[in-house]
Amino acid sequence: MNRRTSICTTLAITHVAFEDLGSLGVELAQAGFNIQVIDACTTNLRAIDALDHDLVVVLGGPVSVYEHDTYPFIEVEIQLLRSRLAAKRPTLGICLGAQLMAAALGARVYPGTHGKELGWAPIYTGSDCSIPSWFKALLNPKLRVLHWHGDTFDLPAGTARLAGTTHYANQAFVVGNYALGLQFHPEVTVQGLERWYVGHASELAQAGICVRRLREESRTFGPELETAARQVWRQWLDHLFNLTREPCGGVGK
Repeated sequence: MNRRTSICTTLAITHVAFEDLGSLGVELAQAGFNIQVIDACTTNLRAIDALDHDLVVVLGGPVSVYEHDTYPFIEVEIQLLRSRLAAKRPTLGICLGAQLMAAALGARVYPGTHGKELGWAPIYTGSDCSIPSWFKALLNPKLRVLHWHGDTFDLPAGTARLAGTTHYANQAFVVGNYALGLQFHPEVTVQGLERWYVGHASELAQAGICVRRLREESRTFGPELETAARQVWRQWLDHLFNLTREPCGGVGK
């Protein structure tokens, strides 16, 4: 049953089709959101009104923020995020999406000095702020989340770090009470990852990652992550939009 009595909209920006909303999409649908999915690579992003949706989610992909000469849409995407964040509108970036958010906020994005972080590992509490209650389910020390990145970023000015890992300190940050950047992938599902193993086959081979072993780890750690992530998505959406109290409310309205 939907928890809302009026429709709010989510714009999901993808870079490869198989890196989708995953468990977040389930929670958005159950909360009654109207979800529009666009492909950053082929959509005219200049025609998108940065403020036209209640929530914008920018998902992952295998390109880098600093490859804007090769992939011109990246600069347009950064400008879209810059406008949205300046207006303090609800925004979520995951992996590449978080790096694009960081760039939009003026931070440097660059290749990680500790190599690729690819596989299942925990995240640890950041030291910059008190941790919001809606995020705490992902900080269970027994929980493993999926990491799949080679780039990293400096913490943008005016944001607060929520989590890091032993290799990369900036794994999650908040912008005020309206935006969230996540370097790791809490949205993945065990079934959905089967598409990742094919879509990222060359990257996995180059990194020396055994797909069979990664699949086994995903089957071990994935269900617990999905449970924790869905709890976080529900609570974060409620934090933004007062789902149980005031439909289509929330910050930036």
